Amino acid sequence: MKVARIAYKGSIHIVTEKDGKLAMPDGQMLEEDQVVWLPPVNPGSTVVALGLNYADHAKELDFSPPKDPLIFLKGPNTFIGHRGETKRPITAKYMHYECELAVVIGRRARHVSRKNAHDYIAGYTIANDYAIRDYLENYYRPNLRVKNRDTCTPLGPWLVDASDIEDPCNLTLRTYINGNQTQEGHTRNMIFTPDYLIEYLSSFMTLNPGDIILTGTPEGLENTAIGDEVMTEIEGIGRLKSTIIADQPLTEEQPLSSSMRRS
Repeated sequence: MKVARIAYKGSIHIVTEKDGKLAMPDGQMLEEDQVVWLPPVNPGSTVVALGLNYADHAKELDFSPPKDPLIFLKGPNTFIGHRGETKRPITAKYMHYECELAVVIGRRARHVSRKNAHDYIAGYTIANDYAIRDYLENYYRPNLRVKNRDTCTPLGPWLVDASDIEDPCNLTLRTYINGNQTQEGHTRNMIFTPDYLIEYLSSFMTLNPGDIILTGTPEGLENTAIGDEVMTEIEGIGRLKSTIIADQPLTEEQPLSSSMRRS
């Protein structure tokens, strides 16, 4: 089953996919462009992300595959839904997409073995974890300006039930810029698989329902520009779109509002 969170006529709804449309709980059928898409999981909980988790991507960057997961955390401010707008700093020279399989935890997990890890997965969705390469200190230390920028991690559109994905390590990932394919990879090239990551993470921290693990991106990164429509696709899960817009900094011509000055 595919489920999504949307805003429609001032309310938030959980909808399912039916014949390419959105089925509301009351039976009403909606088109994709009639609603505001939200992340399919409320990202207010813990979100763990990985760097260099694909062997081909590590090779692309002239790195040896890491021996241990390269982990960092993401704040909820970074997430937007399908068909949302991602802000690119107007001074940035290189901002690339990262098509990633996102694993959503379904049960409280602590000291979970790898062989039982699948039982703790609620489902899977797609993340596009944009990175502004200009601010990167190094790939082992992706700082806040690279990976915790507002609007820079579209998530969705669907949460696909874990039982509907036979093998999360047998999925094709693709990315398109303005309709032109720029990336193709495969989850079989993940260095640390979802079951390994659940075992590893739960060995020292509690994973709770709704927590998300972003599992990294394969090779094939390209620069993006203001105005680009970027679509990340994962086999069996769907297609996630976002449009890049300019992030205009405050200037003398854009003063703070009086209410913000008072605060």
